[in-house]
Amino acid sequence: MAQAAFQPDVEVRSRDYRIGCIGAGMIMAECHLAAYKQAGFPVVAIASRTKANAQKVAERWDIPTVHDTPEKLIEDTSVEIIDLAFPPDQQPALIRHALKQPHVKAILAQKPLALSLGEAVLLRDEAKAAGKILSVNQNMRYDQSMRVLKQIIDSGALGDIVFAQIDMHAIPHWQAFLQDYDRLTLSNMSVHHLDVLRFLFGDPDEITTLTRKDPRTTFDHKDGITVSTLRFPSGVLAVSLEDVWSGPRQDGYRDDQHISWRVEGTQGVAKGTIGWPTGAASTLSYASAKTTGGEWVSPSWETMWFPHAFIGVMEQLQHAVATGAAPALSVADNVRTMALVEAGYRSIAEGRTVKLSEISIN
Repeated sequence: MAQAAFQPDVEVRSRDYRIGCIGAGMIMAECHLAAYKQAGFPVVAIASRTKANAQKVAERWDIPTVHDTPEKLIEDTSVEIIDLAFPPDQQPALIRHALKQPHVKAILAQKPLALSLGEAVLLRDEAKAAGKILSVNQNMRYDQSMRVLKQIIDSGALGDIVFAQIDMHAIPHWQAFLQDYDRLTLSNMSVHHLDVLRFLFGDPDEITTLTRKDPRTTFDHKDGITVSTLRFPSGVLAVSLEDVWSGPRQDGYRDDQHISWRVEGTQGVAKGTIGWPTGAASTLSYASAKTTGGEWVSPSWETMWFPHAFIGVMEQLQHAVATGAAPALSVADNVRTMALVEAGYRSIAEGRTVKLSEISIN
């Protein structure tokens, strides 16, 4: 597969629907709105818990309307798509309010969709009953290295996949609201990696997760550093490691935070990095006995996960509204990712391998 044939970033097929954004924190101000401006998506309104914060973000990104509350924005008949960047304990109520509005065509929710799998299942079913599109922002699927990796795997260049690994040694920014929950890394960081493994290889049969507390995180938590091993029906064995400690970081300690990944197949190997810990573009190199003569090839791009992947997330939703097709990031698919996270927590609690068949999503 020639490098020119790879598509690290999406083609924007639709940009016609008016977006109302709820939330004015880092992820909205630095990622969503930066991506939407670049793609030419029309953002017509914003609201947050604090109107003054929403006003500052509106001025920065030339958003014409600032609403007093998220509920008032949802009721604004000029808004067609609701874009949520809100804590998961408060997000379900806003989703349900949006499902009641005739003018709202679609909703983009943050991950995790809710604090429990049961609540996520209810939201899935309520969106279907309301005839509305509910999509969940699993944006790592639009990281450029993950998109190209998927294209390489699907082309057959690596043959049958044998083993995969995501190896993270980086310190996330834990939002303050996470201090009030009893779940941390698996639900809020590992969820990216577990979801992208599903994107690449389908649903696993089973998961085994081990954890220990992170010495740096001062608030109480159960899952700090996490290591999950997944087995897939195809035979793929995968490891997802989230080392949120990653070593001391006092003054004078040279920072080596990084995320790497590797996929091995019967006909080739692909490996690369995820660039967000250092603010760089993600990378990929691969060698295939079938297509590269065993030589390493390194496709390149200038875009990054943050913010450019967020173009793809909103584009797939707009395209679903325009065509009536299911969104690439459907709520039904996201419930399956949440089921995998739930299985990981059960594995931690019970000290055993958990089969996904044990987790009900009906």
